[in-house]
Amino acid sequence: MTTLTRELRRSLENTVREARRTAEGGARKVIEQLAVHHHEPWPSMTPAQRELRNRLRAHGRQLGDRRDDRRGVQGIDRLTTECAYEHWHRLLFARYLAECELLIEPQSGVAISLTECEELARAEGRDWLELAADYAQRMLPQIFRSGDPVLEVALPPETRSALEDLMKALPRDVFVADDSLGWVYQYWQADRKEEVNRSEKKIGAD
Repeated sequence: MTTLTRELRRSLENTVREARRTAEGGARKVIEQLAVHHHEPWPSMTPAQRELRNRLRAHGRQLGDRRDDRRGVQGIDRLTTECAYEHWHRLLFARYLAECELLIEPQSGVAISLTECEELARAEGRDWLELAADYAQRMLPQIFRSGDPVLEVALPPETRSALEDLMKALPRDVFVADDSLGWVYQYWQADRKEEVNRSEKKIGAD
């Protein structure tokens, strides 16, 4: 059984904490651009953006974001957290699969690396992560699922680039260690856990 060294755990912790802050900042920005929090769409929004806004508002309410029926405004805190979480983990799991030789190109049935996936995506004029998600859906349908409105949100380019840099900076040993996934989820919650502990308030559903 291969486990993370103390140095690799520290590197993973710093990366995941930074990824959450980066992803949530970008997610909130684009969710506000889609007027999910506002009582009505922005006048400049396209029909497709309006349709996505409606689906995001419905999904946010399912997550527990509250809508003010009188004013029409709606909270976006839980939706923002969910959006950030899904985007970062889809990126991270693509590399997990690639490093474990489980990212399979369906026509050839051969495992490919992320670099090879990026090359294939360029040849097809596609986003490499969308292509990786297509390949990975068979392996991890709960992570790379289709039809999820938060995954249809396009994070700002600077956010996406920063998250890719964080993911690619992690050494390969992180992705082949048996205990790394457990640490990933623990570190994702670390900042929030510390915030709750400092508040000295009773821990609730949020």
